[in-house]
Amino acid sequence: MAVWGPGGRLGLRWCFGARRLLCLRFQSRGPQGVEDGERPQPSSKKPKIPKIYTKTGDKGFSSTFTGERRPKDDQVFEAMGTTDELSSAIGFAMELIAEKGHPFAEELQKIQCSLQDIGAALATPRSSAREAHLKHTTFAVGPILELEQWIDRYSSQLPLLTAFILPSGGKSSSALHFCRAVCRRAERRVVPLVQTGETDANVAKFLNRLSDYLFTLARYAAMKEGNPEKIYKKNDPSDPA
Repeated sequence: MAVWGPGGRLGLRWCFGARRLLCLRFQSRGPQGVEDGERPQPSSKKPKIPKIYTKTGDKGFSSTFTGERRPKDDQVFEAMGTTDELSSAIGFAMELIAEKGHPFAEELQKIQCSLQDIGAALATPRSSAREAHLKHTTFAVGPILELEQWIDRYSSQLPLLTAFILPSGGKSSSALHFCRAVCRRAERRVVPLVQTGETDANVAKFLNRLSDYLFTLARYAAMKEGNPEKIYKKNDPSDPA
C-alpha cells in the first residue's frame, strides 16, 4: 500500500517528510503585504529526502504499524500484500474503463481509498495495538453500506442471471472479473485474522461485498459496451463442436 513501503514503515516517514516539505514551500512565500526586502531569506540547506530503501527488511522481517517485527510471510503481510494487489488490479481496470468513458470509474477510485484504509487496519494487529493505534485505523461500516447501494442500483438494470457465466464481455468486463478473483483471494487471506481477533470483522465484510460489486459491475460494463457474456456449458466429448 502507499502507506507501507518496502522497509515497513518507510511510507509513514515519507508522508511526514513530504508534509514538512510542503510546509516549507508555503512558508517561503512569506506573508501577504510584506515587501520583498523584509522577507526572511530562505535557508540554503535543502531538506533531506528519505531514500525509498531502508534495508530493514533484508533479513525477511517487516514492521507493523504497532512497531512489531514479524516475518514477511506472516498472515498480516499476506493479507496486506493481497489487498495491495487488488488495488493495483483495480487501477489497471480503471485505465480500460476510463477509455470507454464509464462514470463508475469514480466509484473504483473511492474503493481504492477504502482499500488503503483496510491496509492500515490490517497493519495494526490487535494483539499488539494500543488504543491510540486503533483510533486511527478502525475500519467503519459506511463503505460496506455504500457498496450495497451500488450493487442494488446496477443489479436493477441487468437481465436476470439464469446460468453461470465465464469471465468475458470485453476488456472492461474481463478486467473487472480479474479484480473480483483477486478480491476473493484477499478475503481468504483476511478471514483467519478476523477469526483470531487480529483485525476488524468489517474488513472481511467489505471484501465480501466488494467481490459482489465487481461481479455486478463486470456484467454492467459488458451490457453498456454491447459485448455478450459467454455462458458456461459443460464439455461433452460426444459433441463434435
